Amino acid sequence: MKLLLVTDTYPPDINGVARTLHMWVGALRGRGHAVEVVTTLAGEGGEEAGRRVCGSLPLPGYPGLRIGLASTRGMVQAIRETEAEVLYVATETPLGIAAIRAARKLGVPVVSGFHTNFQTYLEKYRVPGMESVAKAILRSLHNQTSRTLTPSEDTAMVLRSWGIRNVGVLGRGVDTTLFDPAKRDEGLRRTWGAGPETVVAISVGRLAAEKNLPLTARVFEAMRVARAGTAGVFVGDGPRAKVLEEEHPSFVFAGSRVGEDLARHYASADVFIFPSETETFGNVVLEAMASGLAVVAYDYAGPRLLIRNGVNGWRVPFGDGEAFLKQSVEACVGSIPEGLRVRARETAMEHSWERVVNQFEGELLAACGVKTAVEDQVKQPIPDA
Repeated sequence: MKLLLVTDTYPPDINGVARTLHMWVGALRGRGHAVEVVTTLAGEGGEEAGRRVCGSLPLPGYPGLRIGLASTRGMVQAIRETEAEVLYVATETPLGIAAIRAARKLGVPVVSGFHTNFQTYLEKYRVPGMESVAKAILRSLHNQTSRTLTPSEDTAMVLRSWGIRNVGVLGRGVDTTLFDPAKRDEGLRRTWGAGPETVVAISVGRLAAEKNLPLTARVFEAMRVARAGTAGVFVGDGPRAKVLEEEHPSFVFAGSRVGEDLARHYASADVFIFPSETETFGNVVLEAMASGLAVVAYDYAGPRLLIRNGVNGWRVPFGDGEAFLKQSVEACVGSIPEGLRVRARETAMEHSWERVVNQFEGELLAACGVKTAVEDQVKQPIPDA
């Protein structure tokens, strides 16, 4: 199979979508498929092979993210040059729109992905009053593709309610060799001012408006009041980083971390705080659970699929900030059951990337008209991914 994958975000970007797509590309290439990527940044450290870089503009209010720009003519040329048999379009920007139009001109099948709730970001990024327009655009765009894949059944139900047809659920996985409780680092904890008995609460992700950072900050403060010495650690970077550091000098701001370094940061904490209300899945929840952390999250998307309340973490009614605060403080003040953390990791170990890649490969081959051994998976969502 010859695949052209089209996305605005890809490494060296540091976010869940970029990491997921990079993993899929590597896995498909490892299975013998030819994969080319059209994206907005050049690669680093030998990552140039199989990558085509298009123009882009910074996202208003968030210069670290870019909107890809391409013409239909340019994408027609890319499809012809790569001899692509199928496209996967991951982002609904001018780049993705041009790719879908070009593929339709050439009769090449397209599978699209709904990775990010962009329509909910508009108010936060200085484009108010446009959510209904965005939904109409997304419906029109995705209905021009043969299949739309999204990471959770919650999000799939929303897309279907908008009138998007042929929506499927393609879950997410986690590398449990990389993310492992054994990577807990007491030396790192000491740099956070944490001793062996100190509770460390951690948040991992973009420091951006859509991540509900004010509630995370309130939680960190309340936990410290309830249990003296509790440390609050932010891992990540973004447009809100400077303001947060100025407003909360007592918190730890570790910046962006990747690979083994990121794994050490996860494993060296105790409680994972995830109050975001805009996720299609929330990959970081799986990473935290694989690291043996007690997770507090809202009851939707990935957390709803992964967390059994009080068994391997805690789910809070969606949007109830006070309940979220209360549950987080209880996790801090009480002794976190060792069994809860063990069960969190056990849950994560059930969600391998191999199963996800199997389904993704099957979706793409099905779009090309190739029957595969995973045909039934292609037709139906995976219930627990």
